[in-house]
Amino acid sequence: MGLEKKAPPPEPSRAGPGRALQAISREVAIASVLRIGHRGAAGHAPENTLAAIWKARSFHADLIEVDVRETSDGHLVLLHDDTIDRTTNKAGHVAQMSLEQIQRLDAGNWQRIPTLEEALEIATGAIGMILELKIEGIGNEACAIVKRSGFSGLLIYASFLVAELHRVRHADPKSKIMVLQPRRLPRDPVADVVAMNASYVGLHYSTVTPILLQTYHNLGRQVFTYTVNDPCDIHRMRDMGVDGIVSDFPDRI
Repeated sequence: MGLEKKAPPPEPSRAGPGRALQAISREVAIASVLRIGHRGAAGHAPENTLAAIWKARSFHADLIEVDVRETSDGHLVLLHDDTIDRTTNKAGHVAQMSLEQIQRLDAGNWQRIPTLEEALEIATGAIGMILELKIEGIGNEACAIVKRSGFSGLLIYASFLVAELHRVRHADPKSKIMVLQPRRLPRDPVADVVAMNASYVGLHYSTVTPILLQTYHNLGRQVFTYTVNDPCDIHRMRDMGVDGIVSDFPDRI
């Protein structure tokens, strides 16, 4: 093997030490953005399925976000809509179907709708989870399932339903909470966050502004933005300094 030619040393920066430090700080900030797979990795596999979770794991995402609903016989399953029409080969309301009926459905690519227990089992120790509680009345059971599973890693309970987050907080005072804000922000976008002592805030990317972001950061809250798929929007969110980006394509972050 011949001698390799050494690369010349980098030229000293002409921008001055201040700009150099600023550039380094920006690189560190961008590198620290959490990569969060939306509904697993919904851009690559059927959403909210075990295949989508495995796909997010293969991309080495930091967390996945999944949606949680309840069957008629009290089981918690991963499903976004209140019906199965959009994501399976049948039609009907989730709340009117048993777990057995739900798990006979084809959720795409021969995947079935998993239980929360199944999702926790393949994620534990490998990837963090954000459980979005889609309906009221399931917070206590979600906490109980997580506790029984012995889940290892970061786990965040998220919801647009503040009352449900209060139930989670009561069931597990040490739980990590994320208040999800709608696209049309409330008049006081920090009130529920402070009242809940939530560690995280979820914002639609169209509502993120430097002032709002700084307000949450001044309160010691981390801000995750959803659902960011366009590469230009992803870069814009990273440049603004959000703490996490939720995307159907976590490999783009």
